[in-house]
Amino acid sequence: MTDTKRPRTPHEIRMLNIENDCYVDTSVPIEYPPVALSFGEKLIKHPKGDSLLPIPLGTYGNFSCVSAPPKTKKTFFISLLASVYLSGQNIYGGDIKGHRGKGHLVHFDTEQGLWHCQRVFKRLYDMDSTIDPSIYHTFGLRSIAYKERLQFIEHYLSNKINTPSLVIIDGIADLVSDVNSLEESNAVVQKLMQWSAIFKCHIICVIHHNYGTAKMTGHLGSFLEKKTECQIELEANTANKDWITVNCKRSRGYAFETFSFKVNERGLPVIVENIYDPLK
Repeated sequence: MTDTKRPRTPHEIRMLNIENDCYVDTSVPIEYPPVALSFGEKLIKHPKGDSLLPIPLGTYGNFSCVSAPPKTKKTFFISLLASVYLSGQNIYGGDIKGHRGKGHLVHFDTEQGLWHCQRVFKRLYDMDSTIDPSIYHTFGLRSIAYKERLQFIEHYLSNKINTPSLVIIDGIADLVSDVNSLEESNAVVQKLMQWSAIFKCHIICVIHHNYGTAKMTGHLGSFLEKKTECQIELEANTANKDWITVNCKRSRGYAFETFSFKVNERGLPVIVENIYDPLK
């Protein structure tokens, strides 16, 4: 028999907190997940009334991943999503909409040097000069070790910002020493799940494809594929060499329709009238 009068141990307190935090009451109505970024809308029919809901590229409390082979303008696409998120909607993003509320965007680049990082980050202001710099936090983490990158991201989200509503990690593979390490890959993906839940934010991570395949790099890619809310895949458009096609490869919710973008004469990414590859 359990002695109910004795003080609870730290382990028991921790287990009780998990029980309270993780219990799902099936009798309580749960609203449609709040959307961070969307592309288009879908009519949902229900006996109590139909609803026109945004089709998410990502919802708050989850993470998505952008995967692509080399030279498919991944960073331009990330700039496009970031600009729409901070603007709400703009002339570059077509039907993509941002649902920011009062949140902030935190953008980490792990691959590029300072000059290239700054050029990417400044691209958003070229797309919308009204963006408030105080809600756009930008960091180039190439110069520090992979373990410190992971630690710094957690530190910044935990201590330096109140509302990290969208987090971009351009180069998730640089948070591990080996993308084929089961232990390291699992630890990073667990961090993504933890951060997105604790901060109620959406996280977009960017990863390369394995050479010559459509699979994301290494065991890290396999873990991401299993846990991500939405896997967004970029590929060269077969009808127009200047276009990049954006596919919803996998989604836990409603899949968005395929579309294309290009980089215009000013070096800015822009949706091509929501047109996708006509040969598919």
